[in-house]
Amino acid sequence: MKISDVARSDLEEVWSLNQDSVPHVSSVELTEMQWFANHAHYFRVARLADELAGFLIGLRPGLPYGSPNYRWFSDNYSDFGYVDRVAVSAAARRSGVATRLYRDFAASLGPDVGVMTCEVNIRPANESSMRYHENFGFVQVGTQETEGGRKEVALLEMKL
Repeated sequence: MKISDVARSDLEEVWSLNQDSVPHVSSVELTEMQWFANHAHYFRVARLADELAGFLIGLRPGLPYGSPNYRWFSDNYSDFGYVDRVAVSAAARRSGVATRLYRDFAASLGPDVGVMTCEVNIRPANESSMRYHENFGFVQVGTQETEGGRKEVALLEMKL
């Protein structure tokens, strides 16, 4: 597995994987992927045999980003590494891609950042993601409804 920073030439393929992963991640426009490429602390891709296996976008506090989940962590934490989205291709699932990306993101945060945060859908339920995050060491610290009440997320943290 090779993990590397996202390249401009990757963005359309990454965007397509994101869209294939809805509703487990939220839908975005290609222009939003370009915004992440310009502003995210961490935007890396994983490749297996030169095929896109997954990606992770991680943010730090202080960005002009309107996500209600990112805003919740910004309002409740002075510092954090926030996993905005992670997606793994169907062909690469259960091959350690997400774990490698999460560990790589945590390492990128440095020793002064004490917590990694994220959210997982609980309505509609994403039970496999919740199990994964609990097994990885995340604990629930809150919930909130999004998208006008159509979704509810568990807000999670993992001490680093």
